[in-house]
Amino acid sequence: MTPLLVIPARLAATRLPNKPLADIHGEPMIVHVWRRALEADLGPVLVAAGDPEIVAAIHAVGGEAELTAPDLPSGSDRVWQALCRRDPEGRHDVILNVQGDLPTLAPQVLRETLRALATDPSIDIATPVCAITRPEERTNPNVVKAVAGFAPGARHARALYFSRASVPSGDGPLYHHIGLYAWRRAALAAFVGWAPGVLEQRERLEQLRALEHHLRIEAALVETVPLGVDTPEDLERARAALAPRA
Repeated sequence: MTPLLVIPARLAATRLPNKPLADIHGEPMIVHVWRRALEADLGPVLVAAGDPEIVAAIHAVGGEAELTAPDLPSGSDRVWQALCRRDPEGRHDVILNVQGDLPTLAPQVLRETLRALATDPSIDIATPVCAITRPEERTNPNVVKAVAGFAPGARHARALYFSRASVPSGDGPLYHHIGLYAWRRAALAAFVGWAPGVLEQRERLEQLRALEHHLRIEAALVETVPLGVDTPEDLERARAALAPRA
């Protein structure tokens, strides 16, 4: 596999405007995410930017960024447009879509996700999940649950569904879905050409479009959930987590 890691980012955000440029100890948040992706050491890292200010922030630290159309409907579309502009020859056959609001992302999560994709050529997409340990997360609709039947000791399992509801029912763990993806390039090309699906629109979960079109998604079981920054409170938690050690 020849992976390319792509981080989609745009300034427009309702709860935290200009989020990618939010300062975390002297550097924009998008730079922290870019550094986490570099630390995974899986391949080149490209920021798919919806705004020139994001491009400038990445260029300032020596990174690569591609300016995309500002009005694309999703991060997946932004990743695809940047990929087509940067790699029209198709040298990169695997694309890791890394969310731009995960400054505390452990590089090992990216490695485990790519490893899951590599286990079987019939897998179209791999994505990480983590067992839920906090009781309040089981019923929180903002915590997306992945339905996957992990055999005892297994680290990979086929993802059967994703929901904001507390699924599946019965005794056993629930799994917190972490919103990053390792795509086969052909699967991503097909995905961005499909209209949003019925279940996708109902649950407001983009990955359900892939399942509705029978793409195979493999879940990779990881140990940590990165902090997603959506609110000023989240930003303060990220600053605390990334504070320089004395």
